[in-house]
Amino acid sequence: MAEWPGASEAAHRGRGVLLVLRRGGKVVLSLLSVAIMVLTWYFWQFIGDPRSGFATTDIFGAQQAQAKPLDGAMDILLVGQDSRTDNHGDPLPREVLDMLHAGEAEGDKQTDTMILVHIPQNGQHAVAVSFPRDSYVEITGGFGKHKLNSAYVYAYNDTFKTLQAKGGDLKEIDEQAKLAGRKNLVATLEKFIGKPGMIDRYAEVNLASFYEVTKAIGGVQVCLKAPMQEKKSGIDLPAGQQSVQGVQALAFVRQRYGLPNYDLDRIARQQAFLSGLARKVLSPEVLANPVKLADLISAVKKSVVLSAGWDIAEFADQMRGLTGGNIEFHTIPTEGNARIGGADVLRVDQAKVHAEVTRLTSDGAPPPASTANLPGADAITVDLFDGSGSGAAAQTRTLLQGKGFHLTDATKLSTRAVTVLRYHPSEEAAADLVRQSLGGNPQAEPDADVAAGHVRVLLGKDAGAASSTPTRPVAPAPPASSSSATPVTPAAPPITAGEVPCVN
Repeated sequence: MAEWPGASEAAHRGRGVLLVLRRGGKVVLSLLSVAIMVLTWYFWQFIGDPRSGFATTDIFGAQQAQAKPLDGAMDILLVGQDSRTDNHGDPLPREVLDMLHAGEAEGDKQTDTMILVHIPQNGQHAVAVSFPRDSYVEITGGFGKHKLNSAYVYAYNDTFKTLQAKGGDLKEIDEQAKLAGRKNLVATLEKFIGKPGMIDRYAEVNLASFYEVTKAIGGVQVCLKAPMQEKKSGIDLPAGQQSVQGVQALAFVRQRYGLPNYDLDRIARQQAFLSGLARKVLSPEVLANPVKLADLISAVKKSVVLSAGWDIAEFADQMRGLTGGNIEFHTIPTEGNARIGGADVLRVDQAKVHAEVTRLTSDGAPPPASTANLPGADAITVDLFDGSGSGAAAQTRTLLQGKGFHLTDATKLSTRAVTVLRYHPSEEAAADLVRQSLGGNPQAEPDADVAAGHVRVLLGKDAGAASSTPTRPVAPAPPASSSSATPVTPAAPPITAGEVPCVN
């Protein structure tokens, strides 16, 4: 049989996309060599190079992301931009905005979805960590403490105003301002989690992305606990498991009003949707269908911005071992709502967030020693007793070690209701320091049986939600001045892409 032009090059460069299919958590070789060549030829002749045509941003500058990061893992910041423009900065057509219930074509450039996706170098599993948009954090660039989703817009507006005063092409100024916004968001998140330089990939989607991508692959399976209708988002869906695409897919992930837990419920929606999207894309229904593959790549190119230097074909090859059940979704620990400076915000404890992100992205390695020790903590030994019934000791250990305390091996106790601290009668200050680190207001009791220099921490069920995974330590109560403060909601088991979870 005569060889068609470019066959060997095309077969080599397309290897990561079409060689394998995934089903039931096992890699299954499902295409004969002739079929692979035919599909690869189709891919390159009629679709084109899958690595070209993406909108990119030079966010990492001289440290452009390489195919195989030096730290052995890939850390992607996935950002959902509440923008009424496409990935080239052009306003979405009025009819598209109306169809998507997206309001005016003057987006405020808030980054309402921020997810850190951690993938070890072997590509066998992935962890996605969501950051609520209202998290009250220090914004880098000298902008002070604000909601996390303002990190982008503060830098964008500041840069745009500065460059506009100097004169020049407004479209070029807009691009430079976007780049400043993206860099500031990455810097803010890295500072917040205590991991400078961790993020080495960036992907940004806009309002049209969900519409385009779900239409291309034929819908995503989701599940609602109750029927839902709400005007602002335009959602109109029945209860139960169903496939959503286009307008309703966007409404499913955008709805915030009318949900019991507001943005936290929206995050659960986004995680459920992304788990379904991953499951669908990794299925033979998409991978074995060249038409759907072509439509999917076209949709991504129209609606996604990627960091420059990201070789998508090689990335797909690295992800060959990834299956739906190996993708797990989490949300950072939060402390409840509060009103600060006239704004409704979500309180977060930076030390707890750092400990949780470290745990989720450690890939089994012990957490690094913290450089932010509390003064005096190194003189105190904490004797940990786990009566939480949920394995909260591991997370509490990481938290306290990160503060500089010495920890003895945890002792298992019968399940108890509340957490209690016990200390030598002459060392109340030591107990106060441990209590400050744990957060909340656990009861502290003097006990002559406790050795000097030691504090006993008896963890109760309030130290974390009962689940099969380690849970978060007790959350601190907001200060009395925060009149709208609400208690912490126990963490739910993580969502994975191997299931269709029902959400609010």
